[in-house]
Amino acid sequence: MVSGNIFHCRKNSWPPGEYISKSTLQLFDYDSSAPPEQAWRRRLNSHANLLKEFRVTFMEAIKMVRLGIRIWSYVREEASHGRKAPIDPFTRESCKPSASQGVPLGGMGSGSISRGFRGEFRQWQIIPSLCESSPVMANQFSIFISREGGNKNFSSVLAPGQHEGLGSSKKPDDQGISSWGWNLSGQHSTYHALFPRAWTVYDGEPDPELKISCRQISPFLPHNYRESSLPAAVFVYTLVNTGKERAKVSLLFTWANSIGGSSHLSGNHVNEPFRAEDGVSGVLLYHKTAKGNPPVTFSIAACETQNVSVSVLPSFGLSEGSSITAKDMWSKMVKDGQFDQENFNSGPSMSSSLGETLCAAVAATAWVEPHGKCTVAFSLAWSSPKVKFVKGCTFNRRYTKFYGTSEKAAVDLAHDALTNYSRWEEEIEKWQNPILKDETLPEWYKFTLFNELYFLVAGGTIWIDSPLLSSSMRNGQDRARELENAVVKETEDKINGRKRTFVERTADSTYETNATTGHNCVDENIYGHDNDDDVGRFLYLEGVEYIMWCTYDVHFYASFALLELFPRIELNIQRDFARAVLCEDGRKVRFLAEGNWGIRKVYGAVPHDLGTHDPWYEMNAYNIHDTSKWKDLNPKFVLQVYRDFAATGDLQFGIDVWPAVRAAMEYMDQFDRDGDGLIENDGFPDQTYDTWTVHGVSTYCGCLWLAALQAAAAMALELGDRDFAETCKRKFLKAKPAFEEKLWNGSYFNYDSGSSGNSKSIQADQLAGQWYTASSGLPSLFEDSKIKSALRKVYDFNVMKVKGGRMGAVNGMHPNGKVDETCMQSREVWTGVTYGVAATMILAGMEEEAFTTAEGIFLAGWSEDGYGYWFQTPEAWTMDGHYRSLMYMRPLAIWGMQYAMNRPKAILEAPKINIMDRIHLSPLIGGFSHNETGGNGYGLQEDRYMLRDVIHK
Repeated sequence: MVSGNIFHCRKNSWPPGEYISKSTLQLFDYDSSAPPEQAWRRRLNSHANLLKEFRVTFMEAIKMVRLGIRIWSYVREEASHGRKAPIDPFTRESCKPSASQGVPLGGMGSGSISRGFRGEFRQWQIIPSLCESSPVMANQFSIFISREGGNKNFSSVLAPGQHEGLGSSKKPDDQGISSWGWNLSGQHSTYHALFPRAWTVYDGEPDPELKISCRQISPFLPHNYRESSLPAAVFVYTLVNTGKERAKVSLLFTWANSIGGSSHLSGNHVNEPFRAEDGVSGVLLYHKTAKGNPPVTFSIAACETQNVSVSVLPSFGLSEGSSITAKDMWSKMVKDGQFDQENFNSGPSMSSSLGETLCAAVAATAWVEPHGKCTVAFSLAWSSPKVKFVKGCTFNRRYTKFYGTSEKAAVDLAHDALTNYSRWEEEIEKWQNPILKDETLPEWYKFTLFNELYFLVAGGTIWIDSPLLSSSMRNGQDRARELENAVVKETEDKINGRKRTFVERTADSTYETNATTGHNCVDENIYGHDNDDDVGRFLYLEGVEYIMWCTYDVHFYASFALLELFPRIELNIQRDFARAVLCEDGRKVRFLAEGNWGIRKVYGAVPHDLGTHDPWYEMNAYNIHDTSKWKDLNPKFVLQVYRDFAATGDLQFGIDVWPAVRAAMEYMDQFDRDGDGLIENDGFPDQTYDTWTVHGVSTYCGCLWLAALQAAAAMALELGDRDFAETCKRKFLKAKPAFEEKLWNGSYFNYDSGSSGNSKSIQADQLAGQWYTASSGLPSLFEDSKIKSALRKVYDFNVMKVKGGRMGAVNGMHPNGKVDETCMQSREVWTGVTYGVAATMILAGMEEEAFTTAEGIFLAGWSEDGYGYWFQTPEAWTMDGHYRSLMYMRPLAIWGMQYAMNRPKAILEAPKINIMDRIHLSPLIGGFSHNETGGNGYGLQEDRYMLRDVIHK
């Protein structure tokens, strides 16, 4: 952990006492109803300012005009087929982005719904790749209070009156939600976020003598691969009556039959009341999605106890033509505080008509004695068991393994959430408390660390039930066997120098997994999975604006979060990419940057992503550049695999992916044009910085390559492939001095070895390879003095010369102290890269500089004085705070900082002898030729059998 108490002088904490009176905090000091000391906070009446999107400069626009035309043409072509292009800079959301986000709901991979800090339900991502950002304003919690004696009555929606999406006009005869009592000012109400929980405290609003705490709980439980997949959340209300009179309190949960956007107007939706076990009652809302997408069922429920009674109104509408209108519903609650019990017997409602919004309500009513307390719990669950991708593939979500695919599963999900949330909280607190109670860490870091994890829920994540394929494919078992044989033969074909073509599938192919049968994994022959222990397949988007699954150059930064919290998911993602390395897809693709044509997936190249509309089968949805020529993807694959191998000590994983590691390293041999052991860039943006051109040897890709050589050598030695270990060490010993000679200038590594105007720029990310080397327990790539000198240069220039260190690290800086404005990316601050740089500093013993660097992201993105990027941290912002790509994967790299401070035992207890020194070189000379790698008399397949024997010895 961080040494000393160097941060006490600048904690940047937000004590709850500054937002809630101490007496109120004391009233909630039980049953987790009081917000934690370390949390992100907002008052409900805070202004949610609109966010400003990035714009290219005039000169940048001139340079990119041809690319823009090609992208425009491609976007229109995809739209003509009913598909959304993975990158579409021309289409704007109808709802302008604002600083209004909060903690999202539910577990991972089952569709997500976010909830803003003022209470609105928004950012609907139930259908893969589709994000409906606008709030559905009928979805609300409301309260109705009456005191004995009848002289004090209060009613209000528990959200501020001037609420986004509500509109300012209110007609006297309005039958919709504006007829409700929007009486909350929000002045005395506050929101507290510590993902995966959030607290909203109403300190005397709307009743001055009633204190209310609502805490939102979702099942994001590290290392729990069952409940973390559940699409459910719980809202626990704690009511404290400070008055002298007994109070009747009714809480109301209303929900529209909608999945965001205008889906509630599409018709044919049905609501139905239910009673479940343990006093759980509520309403099921069957939603018939448009455009052939699988149906969705919502469940809103409350738990009846000795002191709490539950009633429902299965259906009401928002227009005058509805049999029961929103205004009627509200009037009933104001008058009676509950609905009629006969409503439970009403059965399914009539299907909604086109243009009609069908809503439901659940009320929970309790008496709260003077100076007494009461707890009321609601749950929200949704069941969308089928994941259907645009080009035809259908899978079952992970949670169906435990709950099945019935429409009624939402009842069980809502029930189990209400009966298990206390245990969820215990698991969450056990996980978080060691970090929250660590006094050596700054306060802002603690809650930002957890809150950045929002992306693993709200990042469009998909978690399917079974391994990649199943023999229950609709096209029949013959196709499954064909694919299985293709996978098994990949390694054999490589030995013979052939490239296995990826099996083509027709556009209407549909594959389904079966939640009630065994997995029958078709790739188990090559990967040796234990089906009973498999955790399924996981996808997450690069960003909600860049809709590509598991973008690998970005996963390089984000993957620390998965490795730390859900390592088996991380290993399966690596297995997916390992399989992809050994495949080729020869279909032609036009690359938009230059307009040239190439093939979709090249053998030996790590794909940029796992696809968009047909993930796992149609990879590389990114088509701006030919990523088979990128120089960072293959080294990043090798580095991530070795880090995961070293951290988990999973020998079987190492054996599974080793053929792909070797193939990925061999593939890079072609980019060493002058035989110095180093790879060269090709004069275009052939890296994750895909508008920032590179010439010759680059500090970013070259450093990654050096680190990959070392990691591959270490992994080869551990797995017994000594010849390949020698090959990697030879290249490393040749490449390292060449790298330093070409790029080291005495204080840092130049951007590249070319002669362009930015070749001597200071790149913030110049030691990305060293970051992984140190994270994996490998010896440093360079002398400590050079590492610290380069990081000090980055800190002094890229960090401190930009708004005094209050914005993060700008990507490029000229040695004269001016921002490198060569392209839009060189002048941006990348949030995830900044966290990565901070992690590198921690590993180099520069803790003070590390936390100051990362604090800039907090100050600009999360603080009260920042730009408002909380729970939607973008990929980048400019010096004036304009963002690019909200809700982005890379900021999960903050977990790289935590990993740097708390590396796994397997790494910390690695052998003291330098693993590279254990590789003794033979007289053999050469590169990654097939002859050399097979020089000990066995090829890849023989290697594989030999490596399998390692486990049994």
